[in-house]
Amino acid sequence: MALRLFRFRRFSTRLLILLLGLLVAALGTIYLIVSSTFTATTRIHAQNGLKIAADVFDVTIRQRIDHLASSAEVMAGDYAFKQVLQSDAATLSSALESYTRRVHAPVIALLDPDGKLRATSNGAIADIDAEPFRRLIELAKEKDSAEVDGFAYFKGQLHVLVAVPLYAPYPEVVAWFGLGFPIDRAFAESLKRTTRVDVSFVSTPKANVPSMLATTLPPPAVEKVSQLAPIIRDTPLRLETLYLPREPYLTFIRRQQMLGDRPVFIVLQHALAPDLEEARALQLIIGLMAVMTFLAATILARRIARGVSEPVTQLAAHTQVIARGDYNLRIALDRADELGQLADAMNQMSAGLAERDRVRDLLDKNVSPEVAAQLMRDGGAALGGEEREVTILFADLRGFTSLSEKLSPRDLLTLLNRYLDRMSAAIEAHGGVIDKFIGDAIMALFGAPVAQGDAVNRAVAAALAMERALVELNAELAAEGRPPLAIGVGVNTARVVAGNIGSHRRLNYSVIGDGVNVAARLQSLTRTAEYRTNVITSAATVAACRKSGTGILPVSSDPGPEAGAIRFRPLGPVQVKGRAEPVEIFAIE
Repeated sequence: MALRLFRFRRFSTRLLILLLGLLVAALGTIYLIVSSTFTATTRIHAQNGLKIAADVFDVTIRQRIDHLASSAEVMAGDYAFKQVLQSDAATLSSALESYTRRVHAPVIALLDPDGKLRATSNGAIADIDAEPFRRLIELAKEKDSAEVDGFAYFKGQLHVLVAVPLYAPYPEVVAWFGLGFPIDRAFAESLKRTTRVDVSFVSTPKANVPSMLATTLPPPAVEKVSQLAPIIRDTPLRLETLYLPREPYLTFIRRQQMLGDRPVFIVLQHALAPDLEEARALQLIIGLMAVMTFLAATILARRIARGVSEPVTQLAAHTQVIARGDYNLRIALDRADELGQLADAMNQMSAGLAERDRVRDLLDKNVSPEVAAQLMRDGGAALGGEEREVTILFADLRGFTSLSEKLSPRDLLTLLNRYLDRMSAAIEAHGGVIDKFIGDAIMALFGAPVAQGDAVNRAVAAALAMERALVELNAELAAEGRPPLAIGVGVNTARVVAGNIGSHRRLNYSVIGDGVNVAARLQSLTRTAEYRTNVITSAATVAACRKSGTGILPVSSDPGPEAGAIRFRPLGPVQVKGRAEPVEIFAIE
């Protein structure tokens, strides 16, 4: 059903839909290409921003670590601090607290060589809280390094910690400095101001510990990001688009290893909505331009479709006129394009068809339809011919000379036309072709110009049909008080040359050869009283009839018991004028 809706009958409608469909496809393609290109560019820009933010994070952490390590080295080289190294915990804590203001380190701890906590800048720190520093000291001993750092949970909060040895003298380690700074919301906000991306630090869930450690995201988005931890646990690096809650964020996730604890995931997110606003504005402009273009194209396409369909409709209507046989009407299309050329060609075709009909009508009235068709099929009349076997029939009206003396010319012509019309009808009814009328005589061909496999049988049947037609005509003449007519028919089968005979200015389709002369002589023999027959045929015709086996009519040389059977009565040999050898002739009864 859906396909039938598009089977419009009007060509203009189909052309309009085609043009508009192509336009819609082109506009849609442009719209999709521009939109997808801008969206892809926006994503690439966001990805580059996230990569830069990740690099800034690494650089910032490295700078903080270097600053803490440098501060620890300064403390380790301070002679005053070495003097109080053997003091009590309170004195050491006071000294460390003064250093936190000088080196901007929120946390400073002093540990003995075995990692036991001796003093801190913050009295609220217990020995158990110093476990991350002890891990750093063990790591330093394993690597034989004077400085180690790493991420760790310090008092339940994410920190970056640094451990630096205190030598007195080198290489004897008398204590370790542990420094740290928190990775909290303040740090995340600072990073966001620098990179213009949202920053979150997420851990895998643990009892009584929230998975979101620090973030710059608004509260509605925090829960969504917190749910990422179980999903990305085994993913060291990941880039995807999240909707928080509905706005798209291009999200970069990186796993950060901890000191002997569950990993932390650094989540950097770039909000795509602000960047996509420009794309939406551009899409709106393109959409408005597409609508305006579509409306303008609809008007133009209607004019184009009408300009094409109306001439096509006129041409189609004119073909109906030509199909009805009216070749005199001309179509007028004042156009210089292909449709105008087509209209001119149709007018020329109409003129050609009219001329052909005049020629054909003239041919049909002057030659047989078969000869006319042969001339038209051959593209005209050309001199020449071909040899073929045909059966020639000659018929002559007996006593015509005496009859012409008794009738006026008008009555004589009327009677002759009635006779010729009846005889021609009998010949043509059996497939014969009237070659020519010679006064009251008729020359007919069977097997030319169109070949016939049973030409000889048709010729014999036509001769008998002419006898029957003459009987009917004589009955009509008797009723009119006119004397009866008599006919003589000669039939001969022979190989002759058939073709166009004459001059280049005037010619006639006919056959020539000895067989034509024999047929004419056989017709003249019908006047001989001793033969007592109206139709005489040659032995060649009889042989051809017998060879054909089953012709149109049965053939027999002896009187048969069948009613209406054809009998060929031998008349003996006869010397024909123009031939040295006698011809065996037969009467058809």
